[in-house]
Formats: sequence, structure tokens, C-alpha cells
Amino acid sequence: MPKLDRNGVKIHYEEHGQGAPVLLSHGYSATSRMWDDQVAALKDRYRVITWDMRGHGQSDYPSDQSQYSEKATVDDMAAILRALGIERAVIGGLSLGGVMSLGFHVAYPAMTRALMLFDTGPGFRNDAARQAWNEQSLRRAEQLEQRGLAALNRSDEVRLGEHRSADGLARAARGMLTQVDDHLIRSLPGIKVPTLVLVGSEDTNFLAATDYMAAKIANATKVVIPDAGHAANLHQPEAFNRAVTEFLAGLPAA
Repeated sequence: MPKLDRNGVKIHYEEHGQGAPVLLSHGYSATSRMWDDQVAALKDRYRVITWDMRGHGQSDYPSDQSQYSEKATVDDMAAILRALGIERAVIGGLSLGGVMSLGFHVAYPAMTRALMLFDTGPGFRNDAARQAWNEQSLRRAEQLEQRGLAALNRSDEVRLGEHRSADGLARAARGMLTQVDDHLIRSLPGIKVPTLVLVGSEDTNFLAATDYMAAKIANATKVVIPDAGHAANLHQPEAFNRAVTEFLAGLPAA
């Protein structure tokens, strides 16, 4: 599988199918393997690109903490699309992948044809809430540094992925999972592209966040997948794929 050299950091990506391009980004401590069912469902009609974030899976795990950030991540996404000759794509992601999809739209609005935000949120306007989230993320990093990969939870999307070590995941928690300010939540009213906001009915941590995003984004479609948790695409793949294909089919011509 190809790797893109990003100033010495090799980023793993995969391309499947033909048609309008769709870039899917995985959640924290997962990998591109979490999208296998979606690739199979979409590749006959769409050009589906998946990838492993830096510090994850088959991408590199740079030792420099400064190499892990929202900016580095969204720049990786743009670089993958450019390497494939893609000027504009549907940008989708779950959890941290959804956060980075919002960040991509902020940084590269002209490259964003539409957004798909799965089981994710836009961060926090409240400083105290953001600080609490960041402290939790830093505790996760410390556990990974102390216990290695044994510190990973066993959620469905995480179990599908393989990582060479916990070092990159710890640095990703410090630099990518933590949040600096409220710029993403402030960006929501400015999103003009069609947006699918999807959440599993049992993903209690993100129900309010997805309600908020659907209310703030002018051209949003909200979908709740029954009997699904945080990894809605894995818990109810048929319902998830149906929601995604219906959304994609309804987009204006590229």
C-alpha cells in the first residue's frame, strides 16, 4: 500500500474504487481498518480514500511531539488528496476523525465538497469543559507511556486496528486529542456545504454534541442509528451505509 512522505513522516493511505472522491478518517487509537465495511459498500460508486493518522497503524510514529497537531493532521489529509490529483472531496470521519474533518473544512474549505460527521463533536466553548477534556486526554497519554498498548480500551473500532507501539498514540493524545481553543465550534455557522451529522442512539457522550452541530450547521442532515454505540458504522453497518449512500446520492453534482 502507498505511503506519502510528509517531510520525513510517512503516512499510510489506501484508495478503493472509482467515482466521486470520499476521504474517511478514523477515530483516536483506531486505524483505517475500521472503514472496511464502508469501503466494500461504497467502492462500486465512489473513490474511497482511507488512511492512518500519524502515530497510528501503518503510518510513522515521529518522536518529536511537535509533529502531532490538528494542523499537521489536516495538512496530511490535504496532501493525500493532492497526491491523488483530487481537488475537492467529501470529507468524513468518526470521533477524532470527525474533529479533524471539521478542522479540514476550516483550513481547506475549497477542497471540501461536503462533510460527514460521525459520532463526534465540535469541541468546547467553555474553557473549564475543554480543560477537563484535555486533562483526560493527558491521563490517557500517561497510561500509554506507562503500560504500552495494554492501556488501550477494547472498543470495537480500536480492536480492529494494529499499532507497532504505544509511543505514537501517547503523543497523538497530547497533540491531536487535546484542544487548544473553541475555533471549531465557532466555525459551525459558517459551514455552507451539505453536512451529514450521524450518531448512534446509544452513544450518550455525543448525543448533545450532534444535536448542537445539526442545529448550528445550516445545511445539515441529522441521522440517529438505532441500537448503535460510538462506532455506529461497526454496530449497525447496514443502517450506517444506507444513511451514507443516501446522503452522497443527494449531493449536488460535483
